[in-house]
Parts: sequence; C-alpha cells; structure tokens
Amino acid sequence: MSNFMELLAEYSHNFKQQLPAYFPLPSGPEKRVVEAMYYSVSNGGKRLRPFLVQTTASLFGVPFNISLPVAVSLECLHSYSLIHDDLPAMDNDTLRRGKPTCHIQFDEATAILAGDGLLTYAFEILSQDDSPLSPLQQRELICLLANAAGAFNGMVSGQMLDLYREGNSIATAQKENLVKQIEEMKTGRLLRYACEAGAVLGHATPKQRQSLINYSRKIGIAFQIADDILDVEGSQELVGKTLKKDEAQNKLTFISIYGLDGAKKMAQELIAQAKESLKELDLKTQTLQELADFIISRQS
Repeated sequence: MSNFMELLAEYSHNFKQQLPAYFPLPSGPEKRVVEAMYYSVSNGGKRLRPFLVQTTASLFGVPFNISLPVAVSLECLHSYSLIHDDLPAMDNDTLRRGKPTCHIQFDEATAILAGDGLLTYAFEILSQDDSPLSPLQQRELICLLANAAGAFNGMVSGQMLDLYREGNSIATAQKENLVKQIEEMKTGRLLRYACEAGAVLGHATPKQRQSLINYSRKIGIAFQIADDILDVEGSQELVGKTLKKDEAQNKLTFISIYGLDGAKKMAQELIAQAKESLKELDLKTQTLQELADFIISRQS
C-alpha cells in the first residue's frame, strides 16, 4: 500500500502543477469567479477520479500528457458538484478538505457562478480544436460526461434523491434500493466515467471496457460506504469536513440500513468483487487492485 500511496501522491503533485495553465486570470473584476473556480479545483483532495483516468488509460499505453486534459475536465466537473453540494440550500457545509467552502471563502453568489463556470469549462476542455484526441473520442467523452453529470440518469438525479430523505417512513427493501440508486447516480457515476474515459482513450475492446465498468461499480459503492463510515468514525481533522451530519439530518445511508458492521462487511465483499473484475482484462492491474484496497482503508 505504501507504493500505491507514493504513486497517488506523485500523481496528485504532477496534476496540481498543471492546473494553473488551465486558469488564466482575466484582467477585469470578473476574475473573481475564476479565482473561486481555481480555489475549489486546487484545494487538495485525493485526485482519485483523475488518477483513475490516468491509470486506466495507462493500461493501454496512453501517456500522462494525453490523459491530462480529460482528467482536468473531470476534476472541474467534480469540483463544481462539491461547490454546489456545500451551499446553504444543499448540505450547508462550511469546511471542504480542511478549508472554508467556496461560498464561505468568497460569497454565495460567487460560489454558484464558480460552480456553473467549472461545469461548462469541463466540456470546453474536452472540445478543444487542438486536442490530441480524435473527433470521435472527443464526442464520446463529451456524451459520457454529460450523461454522468445530468438530471436523467446522472449526478443531478442522485443529488435530488439525496435531498429527498425518506427517513424511516418506507420499508427496508425500498430503503436499500433508494440508497443504492443514490450512490450509483451521485458518487458512482463519476467513478464509472473515469474508468470508461480511460477505456475510450486506450481504444479498449468492448469486453475490456465492460470489465472496467464492472470494477468501477464495485468500488463506487464501496467508496460511498467508506464515506458513510467516516462520517460516523472518522476524524474531522483528517476528513476535512463536518462529520456526523448524516444521522442528524436523518439521511439514508448504508449504515442507517445495514448497521456499521454490516456496512463494513459489504464494503470488503465489494472490493473483492472489484478485483475479480480486473482479472478479465488480462493486463497489469496491480495499481487498480491497490486503489480498490485504498478505497476502504482511507482516513479522509
């Protein structure tokens, strides 16, 4: 695991070094929104989603500089979702990764615009004329990302369901279906996109692509379970955001349905299944296997 942590830290460092080139500041007062965008994207984080893009693409020999714009695009979109997620009308959080959330650091209106800016910029990055990708690859990545982020079967739907709290008013089976649906559309969709993007960049076969999708689905659910566990057992200093809010807000979580021990057991089983999915690739997947283990061992 130490080797994996070194790889992740090295990637995160290299990734952050490239970010300023994507955020040139305008000279007028409108630069405030770009400053807010950059503040949110550059504010730490594990960079798991861009790292997944790079790692899956590298399975097929795609170098860092080719996968970087796709990874930056995804991180822009992910950061937009976090800005809006933290707003008073949503989760009303004041801390993100140990720093003031965007609407606290700037103001609520600027934060909304910064989120809007990052969402649209994600697609601008993917559609650049000077992209090293083929037009077909660009089109597919844009369609996949739009679907993953959208209101019909993507992140916006997941956020809506997350706000629609049923508490204890529905049967257990319905709760199980709902919490899995929330995870699939909210947390899981961007993890799936990261793996699919790597497959698109690497011209993976349909079978290889499906194996990566299967892997992403298992680690996606495990990732959300780990988040739920951290909300209960984690250190606020390490996690970098306000904890123990799920129970206070009567949110449906894997822990509220299965209990702490049951959720931990489920996460372990999912990680084992994720690793099994990788065997079908017949490629060197050691890093993806270690990433799966990291998903449920992380402290933040």
